Amino acid sequence: MVAALSIALLMLVGGARAATYEPPPSQSSFPPVSVPQWFDPASNAWMLTAATLVGLMSLPGLALYYAGQAKKRFSLNTLFMVFYAYAAVLVVWLVGGYNLGFGPAGWKIGSYGILGIPFPTLAAGFESAQALIGPAQTALNIPNSNIVFFQFVFAAITPGLFAGAVIERIRFKVWMLFVPLWSLLVYSPLAYWMFAGGWLNQLGAVDFSGGYVIHLSAGITAIAAALAVGPRLASDRRMKPNSLIFVLIGAGILWLGWNGFNGGDPYGSTIDASIAVLNTELAAAASVITWMLMDMKFQHKSSLLGAMTGAVTGLVAITPAAGYVDGYGALLIGIAAGITPWVAMNKLMPKLKLDDALGVFSGHGVAGLTGGLLTGILANPAVTQYVAPGLTGALFGNINQLGIQAFAAAVTVVYVFAVSYGLLKLIGRFTPLQESPENLKIGDAAIHGEIGIDLEDA
Repeated sequence: MVAALSIALLMLVGGARAATYEPPPSQSSFPPVSVPQWFDPASNAWMLTAATLVGLMSLPGLALYYAGQAKKRFSLNTLFMVFYAYAAVLVVWLVGGYNLGFGPAGWKIGSYGILGIPFPTLAAGFESAQALIGPAQTALNIPNSNIVFFQFVFAAITPGLFAGAVIERIRFKVWMLFVPLWSLLVYSPLAYWMFAGGWLNQLGAVDFSGGYVIHLSAGITAIAAALAVGPRLASDRRMKPNSLIFVLIGAGILWLGWNGFNGGDPYGSTIDASIAVLNTELAAAASVITWMLMDMKFQHKSSLLGAMTGAVTGLVAITPAAGYVDGYGALLIGIAAGITPWVAMNKLMPKLKLDDALGVFSGHGVAGLTGGLLTGILANPAVTQYVAPGLTGALFGNINQLGIQAFAAAVTVVYVFAVSYGLLKLIGRFTPLQESPENLKIGDAAIHGEIGIDLEDA
């Protein structure tokens, strides 16, 4: 009896539910706006991954790479400079830097795009729209939010790179002012000219992933900042790494993160992305071996720090060319990256007596310039067909490309030095650019009230 009543009750309830049940609306009644027709999930996933890899190159990769080379009493200050740069650039980037560097043309000379319009990328809806790049508003198959993030991590690492030139003496408050101003007034315009289809791109100059925009600009800023800020204390002008283990961890993160750095610049999960990653790895390895051989030939011993420096110079030099050259080109660029920066670091800079603490000009400026010029020679149409049809280097019949690359380098050098040096001199009118000698003798504890490693409590 109880069982029968239970079954009857369930049937009544089920019938009531069936009477009131309405099937869900069909897919056609609410199209999935988060997956529109232009959207490519595979490319979107790769670009988010690539951007995160590049972000890891700053935090913790570059921070550890530099902090391990700094003197122990400045290790926390060095970490903090890179950490702050990442945060400060993100705010500037979203408030106006991105659209100044990648937005629609706000200022043109004739048909040449000079700058974008620095409006925020914070409004709801804007970030999820189809990405449109530069003065031509080139459409991509991934959302704008992905491009904003991907390009941000490039913008963020650049001030971190030139921090290495002025560690152990620049006043932290000066750094806090200089970084956001530099990002807005130097980095974003360069990005517009060389990444987004601005006037240098329109003239034919190419920079696959930042040999000029990031590395040459960091190297030239290093020179300008070292001149404006002045040298370290006389007793500090010899580099003595406090932890090669930290340096190795940082270098390893930089090396592997560079696969996202170069592999993301075709803006998708493409054939050229794979080419760029393989070329990146090859050039880095070739540069390591070449740097070691240079050390053994001229300094009669190889060193781990030298080998890691060679890895970085190889990665830098292949950056402007990664998606434009074949494996032979990548190998040649890697060999050149182990020679020209080595000569600059060990022969040229000592004669100039300029206090570039971690060799940013040699490791990034010279290496970036080397790779950019070699792009003008080695760009192979069999490779560029996948990402830039028609791009051909001098070796394959287009001698003009080398001249265009040289012109773009000259523009970068002049613009970056003038604005960087001018900004620091302007800031120097309101506050000293260097920490006081008393603070410099103490280091982190005097500057920040804390230290990186407390050996007394170990």
